[in-house]
Amino acid sequence: MKKLLFALCFILTLSLPFSVAAVSDLPNSHPFYDEINYLIERDVLRGYPDGSMRPDLEVTRAEAVMMIGRLKGFNSKQRDTGFSDVPSSHKASGYIAAAAKAKLINGYPDGTYRPNNTITRAEMAFILSRLFVVPFHVNVSFTDISPKMAVYEPIQQILAANITIGYPNKTFRPNASVTRGQFSAFLARGLEAKFKNDATISHSYLRDKTKSYIYDTEYGIERHVYNYVPTRYGLDMGFVWSIYQDDGSLLTDTVEFETYEIYTFGMPYSESYMELIYPVKVGQEWYTDTEYSAPRVITKTKVTVRTSYKTFTNAVEVTVAANPIFSEKGHVYYMVEGYGEVKSVNFDGTVTKELMAVE
Repeated sequence: MKKLLFALCFILTLSLPFSVAAVSDLPNSHPFYDEINYLIERDVLRGYPDGSMRPDLEVTRAEAVMMIGRLKGFNSKQRDTGFSDVPSSHKASGYIAAAAKAKLINGYPDGTYRPNNTITRAEMAFILSRLFVVPFHVNVSFTDISPKMAVYEPIQQILAANITIGYPNKTFRPNASVTRGQFSAFLARGLEAKFKNDATISHSYLRDKTKSYIYDTEYGIERHVYNYVPTRYGLDMGFVWSIYQDDGSLLTDTVEFETYEIYTFGMPYSESYMELIYPVKVGQEWYTDTEYSAPRVITKTKVTVRTSYKTFTNAVEVTVAANPIFSEKGHVYYMVEGYGEVKSVNFDGTVTKELMAVE
């Protein structure tokens, strides 16, 4: 009887998701510790029989699809895939077949999938852009990415979604391999707002996506909340900043994103405006010769600005010139790292927007 109970317990242990506590090679100091644990807890990422996770090991095309398959709840039953090099006996055949049917992955022109090849950053961009809904694109200015490249648009999407930011030298490195830890981080950022906060440049002006921001505006009190919206008005949305009025009614949805060159604020599937241009320095000008917006210029840095929320001592002042074509009377607004726009004041002294609280 004891032997039977032991056997049953052993079988049950094997059937359980890989335990976070069982990981032998994932120190708290690992840069993707939280993201990896998050995916382990969701049974998206699994370790090896020896109790290791091997976060710095390069992930294969098959392993990447297995993670995506578990995330999507695909049927893992082994079956024909349609790829000449992935027989039904392959451990990932079920997930590969399901992902191909869902149009999340593609094979090669010769009919192969090459499951044991290491996945590249370009291939990752294609998969993630299909996996996650992004209601806007960002202009890509990576030195190693061209608009003529097939991966250009997928990179636009994952950049806009705060899934990646590229490298500080303004490269994306599309042919570089992706590790298990890196792929976990990319997936986690696509799923949770708190992980998107990590995909930011140094000295970022993006707001904390886990908090709500309350503003006193010329139109009334507004609460900005970052949340996942499946659809709105018949359009796929994804993660957006939703603006609610004081009575709780929805005013609109907005988007906010940043590259190494600009900080931009706008509307899903619509226009967006550059609020700040990098590097931040006095005299930087933009919209100086366009029919879409009044000219803007950085007029001061390290400005002290008082708001109902707090006094900031490191604000950047941007002046928007008066322009009757845009019904623009002229105003200044103040940007702060980690807070975005904290105050806006017309030339006549009227405050039109002011940060009241962060919750």
